[in-house]
Amino acid sequence: MDNDDQPVGRILSRREVLRLFGLAGSAAVIAGCSSEVAPTATTVAQASAPTATATSAATNTIAEAATATAAATSTAEATATSEAVAALPSCIVRPELTEGPYFVDEKLERSDIRSDPSNNAVSAGTQLDINVVVSQIGAGTCTALAGVIVDLWHCDADGVYSDATDRSFNTVGQKFLRGFQRTDASGLAKFTTIYPGWYQGRAVHIHFKIRTDEGYEFTSQFFFDESLTDVVHAQAPYVAKGVRTLLNDGDGIYQQSGGQTILTVTPSAQGYSATFEIGLQI
Repeated sequence: MDNDDQPVGRILSRREVLRLFGLAGSAAVIAGCSSEVAPTATTVAQASAPTATATSAATNTIAEAATATAAATSTAEATATSEAVAALPSCIVRPELTEGPYFVDEKLERSDIRSDPSNNAVSAGTQLDINVVVSQIGAGTCTALAGVIVDLWHCDADGVYSDATDRSFNTVGQKFLRGFQRTDASGLAKFTTIYPGWYQGRAVHIHFKIRTDEGYEFTSQFFFDESLTDVVHAQAPYVAKGVRTLLNDGDGIYQQSGGQTILTVTPSAQGYSATFEIGLQI
């Protein structure tokens, strides 16, 4: 199960996203202008003056002016960047054409993945509804992608995966907490599952894979805010396993994600719900 933890594809950096959507111009211009401030201040500061006192005063005045200019420039640059980022569509992910990690392709097309089809037993745990919205990045916008396959799989409240073998369990033939959906006309795939448990060596997470009929693929993992996990895992059936031994900041896979795949989870009548938007550059 170790190779099941390797993500395929990568998250675009903020700079790459800005460049991709052509929104880096204003911030780049401001950054370019700011580079002229320091040489000017340095040149003037090095000019001779009648007395040491006058030189010191002039230098201090110039330094203060340079500092103020730099601060204003920094503020303007940050504002321009924030405005550019705010103008971006929320889709941020780009896939690569590489082979995906180990996972069991059960070919289970279903929205509610909590049950095991072999005996209809439902995995115990707090209900979690996940909406995955898939779009295509292009021409500065995100266009909904219909018919894309979205797979979801994760461990149960005890940290056990279905259809897998490990030192502490053998669930071959069982298919709980696995399934896929095809996105609808709006690019949406809906899942009903449970909040995942934990197992040794990993932070709490959910695997997901996105595939198109043309062979494009993106495989990664959703993570959770630690304070929310504390609340959920303090309840049955999670509490029986004890306190998890690894948090997000100690998880190497989480560190690779840069925190960009944390689900924004909100309470719902049934438990919790989350929506995650993904853009494929294809």
